[in-house]
Amino acid sequence: MTPARHLPNLVLLLCLAALLFFLGLGSMGLTDRDEGRNAEAGREMLETGDWISPTFNYELRVAKPVFLYWLMSASYRLFGVNEFAARFPSALFGVALILLQYLVLTRLRGPLIGLVGGVMLLLNIEIIALGRMALTDSVLIFFTTLSLYGFWMGLHGEGRARHFVWLFYIGMALATLTKGPVGIILPFLTSALYLTFTRRWGEYWHQGYPLAGTLVLALLALPWYVAMLAIHGSAYTAPAQAHTIGRFLSPMEGHGFGLFFYLPVLFLGFFPWSGLLPAALYQALKNWRQASGVRRQANSAAPSTSPLTPHEDLQLFAALWIVSVFLFFTASATRLPHYIGPLFPAAALLTASFWHRSLVEPATRGIRASIHTIIGLGFALALGFALVPWLYSKFLDKIAKEIPAASQLDLGAPLAGPYLIAAVLMIGMALVGYFGLFETRRGGAFWTAGATIALVGLITIQFTLPRINTYFIEPPQKLAYTAGVNLGPGDHFIVYGSPRPSSVFYARRKAILVPSNEAETIRPYLSHPGRTLILLPSRLRQNLPAEASSFPLLLERYGYVLLGSEPMVKQ
Repeated sequence: MTPARHLPNLVLLLCLAALLFFLGLGSMGLTDRDEGRNAEAGREMLETGDWISPTFNYELRVAKPVFLYWLMSASYRLFGVNEFAARFPSALFGVALILLQYLVLTRLRGPLIGLVGGVMLLLNIEIIALGRMALTDSVLIFFTTLSLYGFWMGLHGEGRARHFVWLFYIGMALATLTKGPVGIILPFLTSALYLTFTRRWGEYWHQGYPLAGTLVLALLALPWYVAMLAIHGSAYTAPAQAHTIGRFLSPMEGHGFGLFFYLPVLFLGFFPWSGLLPAALYQALKNWRQASGVRRQANSAAPSTSPLTPHEDLQLFAALWIVSVFLFFTASATRLPHYIGPLFPAAALLTASFWHRSLVEPATRGIRASIHTIIGLGFALALGFALVPWLYSKFLDKIAKEIPAASQLDLGAPLAGPYLIAAVLMIGMALVGYFGLFETRRGGAFWTAGATIALVGLITIQFTLPRINTYFIEPPQKLAYTAGVNLGPGDHFIVYGSPRPSSVFYARRKAILVPSNEAETIRPYLSHPGRTLILLPSRLRQNLPAEASSFPLLLERYGYVLLGSEPMVKQ
């Protein structure tokens, strides 16, 4: 396929990706906790000029390595310190991921599967969400995907194409600088599992440059870790170990959940294409099992005798990629929905291949059940969204304890979004059934399902999130910004109540973060010289020490108050 013939597909994918990742990217305040921490760490790095030691609230932060903070600092230089700039690296790497998926699949499977696989990777709930948040995951997914595609193309390439394998090591190195050891573990597990299943360890050893590649990986990834160890010693190693090995062995911050947590996460996060995934996984592993049986009958262990076609071999690789990432994070004691994001490119590859086969061979086994699964998941999601206003009303008292403005929220316009999304899902799934269950018009089901998710995403971005932001996210951030404007270097800014790291970002200064059950720790700061401002939910004002609760009320916004030891403030 010539570059000119690539152009329409590329334009379609890149425009759609740019729309979903960048539209309204800075219109919502930073969410707590991770977005606030990451954005502030990048801001402090830019402010201090210390490009080695990340800090949050001007204290050493070792929960994540440094690469995302480098990206954020560069983004702040370009766009200023704001929400758009904090999220720009995630959105940029989200677009790059879709481009990578399209280019690799087009090279390996042709332009149609390249386009379908790119659309499937883009148009799902999890990837859109991760590409719009100031988290490490969008960047991590890009580099682990680059690593694994580099491994595959290098192992199977000839001549100069063998050099793709260097991307295996470079991707792992940059993934490790983005999110720590998991950046090596995930590509290594997948590649090791694949080499074991296909008996290609010898082939990898001879043409995978394992020793030189490991040296490249070490030269790229280790200098920062060595520098941190040299500068901070145990002040770095102890908490870093807690955030890596400790996170794997025991639940952190209450994120344990059940053993089967990732099953619904995968089915809902990868919707609508997750309906195709069970059949696609089954077919890929079945092909390998049949090929293994043929090999045993032939009494041959040589990789060259494998009856798997190149396409079936690639599908096996994708299946093992999914399985290894899924099982690794299931084995981890700390579980969060975005952790399994690195398997989504493989899921899109596998489901795109299965969908293409169902178009070429309409009687493909499992396709009708898969379409029924898509429709069932869609109707279940529609019901869930339709119930949101009722559930909100039912649990309003509990919600209001964490979000003061919850009781002030008008259940009309702000919550109309869920009804609209439910309607779109219902109509979309009906059309998926209309097209997909009939062989002669099955191709329309793909575009209908994709359009449904794109429309749901746009409604959420443009209609629902801005209203949620007004009541739930923005109020304390506006007060934190006001506090920062009014405080001098010798003054104190206290944030009392539920942890809100984003308050530090908006205040642009060090804050004293006090949990709601530790009000007495505020008292010593009240006797210090200088001005003191306290940001807190208004319902907690009575819990403050007496001298603080008598501070004048300076500002109030949707259930949050700003108290001050002096009455005047400028906004």
